[in-house]
Amino acid sequence: MAGQRRLSYETLFANRITQLKAEGRYRVFADLERRAGDFPQAIYRDLTGSHEVTVWCSNDYLGMGQHPKVLSAMHAAIDRYGAGAGGTRNISGTSHAIVEVEAELAALHQKAGALVFSSGYVANEAALDVLARLLPGCVIFSDALNHASMIEGIRRSGCEKFIFRHNDLEHLESLLRSVDPTRPKLIAFESVYSMDGDIAPIKEICDLAERYEAMTYLDEVHAVGMYGPGGAGIAARDGVMDRIGVIEGTLGKAYGLQGGYIAASAILCDAVRSYAPGFIFTTAMPPVLAAGALASIRHLKSSDSERRILQEQTHYLKKRLGDAGLPYLPSTTHIVPVPIGDAVLCKAAADRLLHQHKIYIQPINYPTVPRGNERLRITLSPLHSNAMIDQLVAALQEVWSTLRIAEGGQTQATG
Repeated sequence: MAGQRRLSYETLFANRITQLKAEGRYRVFADLERRAGDFPQAIYRDLTGSHEVTVWCSNDYLGMGQHPKVLSAMHAAIDRYGAGAGGTRNISGTSHAIVEVEAELAALHQKAGALVFSSGYVANEAALDVLARLLPGCVIFSDALNHASMIEGIRRSGCEKFIFRHNDLEHLESLLRSVDPTRPKLIAFESVYSMDGDIAPIKEICDLAERYEAMTYLDEVHAVGMYGPGGAGIAARDGVMDRIGVIEGTLGKAYGLQGGYIAASAILCDAVRSYAPGFIFTTAMPPVLAAGALASIRHLKSSDSERRILQEQTHYLKKRLGDAGLPYLPSTTHIVPVPIGDAVLCKAAADRLLHQHKIYIQPINYPTVPRGNERLRITLSPLHSNAMIDQLVAALQEVWSTLRIAEGGQTQATG
């Protein structure tokens, strides 16, 4: 009809993008080219051309994505297996390379079984969803700062859930106590929390789990390869790995590749394998990635040098930040958050670092962190030198001065 209003879907999408940009939360994916043997240097491309930059926010924490043993194993795997997986494991079978990786991961975590997924996100989403649904009347207790993948898996399960304040044992116990003791219970939490770099009280949570007969599900994605004997994680470092029901980890951070996994009892892994749509209906990890992951896991089981150097460099960075009067959130881990507290200012700081100083650090804004907690999240590697750290600190000082960023965020008064 003449004059009838027509709905413009493109306009609706454009309005939402405009809103993100106005709030300073619009995410720009930098065009970065990692070069073999040259990490943490990379090539950044924009409309003005190509520029060499230093990367300070990679999750390849130990530089294993560049390690000669990993690259050699992957070259050999291409010649042996070819490129792809051929489909799902249900249809195409399981590559022997994946069988080897799962056996290695089970041994690393001293569990009877392990199961590899296409990513850590999928591992959490699929495993938490299935485990809760397979336990009649299950109640889930989730740390308030759990990763989005854990939240989504819990949501998909449809189970009753309680969110306990971050690392708050008293609050967790009060919630456990409020539930019928005959109902199955699952406590889901992380070891290293990626935004603040703090660590969960794993032993004490295990004590509560045993007291209230709850299963434990521990996300160790920021800890596997990094801490504990052979890189088995924080639970292994603290001597409580045997008390954890399910350990979830990733091959995409310290191990430098891609993929996620769970390690648990054989029957639990079999249940997830048999019931999880996110496992059954997705293409398997290509053998070339599995071969690289296997080489990386085996190397970090026997080598401590990468972990030791990273801790030394992280300590040096924190000292230099402190000496320069720049803020950072204290932690005992390799994650160094630099608070700003304003989304627009955080984006401006990251942009200035990139364009003026050739330093790449992605701004962290809502919903990754709560509003008012915007930050730069710095992660080093053993390949970041003291000279690079000195350059980073000098650049941060210039940015803080130019943008007039006060400690913890916001602009300083100009009057």
